[in-house]
Amino acid sequence: MSTDAYGEPGRTTPAQIVAGYLAAFSIAASLISLAWHPLRLEGPAIVLAMISAGMTGRGNRLSQAAVGVAALCFFFGLVISVVTGRALY
Repeated sequence: MSTDAYGEPGRTTPAQIVAGYLAAFSIAASLISLAWHPLRLEGPAIVLAMISAGMTGRGNRLSQAAVGVAALCFFFGLVISVVTGRALY
């Protein structure tokens, strides 16, 4: 009998690992967008966060945090750009 290594409790699947990297990249891009043009980075950051959340399901907090950070940085990035008079794109 062969055992499935990914069926064991506590083991992470390759999809969860990739989703974690996508979520981390999304958070980094979202935070950078606050200092740079928000619309150039926030669109891809939101897409990456949503893909990461879709890959992992409900159990991954990093993916949930990436979606929240991307949404907040989108809002605050636009507010900062409008208040300071910088270009949005």
